[in-house]
Amino acid sequence: MRKTIIGVMGPGDLATETDINNAYELGKLIAQEEWILLTGGRNVGVMHAANKGAKKAGGLTIGILPSNNTKNVSDAVDIAILTDMGNARNNINVLSSNVIIACGMGLGTVSEIALALKNKKPVILLSEDKKSQQLFYNLSPNLTFMAVDTEQTINLIKEIINNLNIAIRNDL
Repeated sequence: MRKTIIGVMGPGDLATETDINNAYELGKLIAQEEWILLTGGRNVGVMHAANKGAKKAGGLTIGILPSNNTKNVSDAVDIAILTDMGNARNNINVLSSNVIIACGMGLGTVSEIALALKNKKPVILLSEDKKSQQLFYNLSPNLTFMAVDTEQTINLIKEIINNLNIAIRNDL
């Protein structure tokens, strides 16, 4: 059976302290569930913090890099995938994930959320930005979920995965 991949997306340089702390904790919790963590792979912001948290808990991490080299890769990334695609790599991030978590909000994160919803991927928004939450919920209420903390985020992932597995079994 294919392993579950959880994409954690969020701001890089503009990540807040709350974003960083949430991302680190999410990485740990994702690893503890034995899911694979996928991020943008760089050594900054949410992606670096999530990777560090996952490694702390013994998890497997994948980083989808925007460049053609590993110069700015997080030292907590196990598998670095070089794309030389810049921001276009955001589509790879969301298409390769079973569930996407937006941990904080930035321009790149907004593009990842939009791409995920356009491709019918469930998105959990772990953000205090109520306007962004409302926008994405209005665009795709069946695929957009809100979480107030990391524990609720993990519980939502479990519900989503369970519902996806039921849907797959019903299609057989």
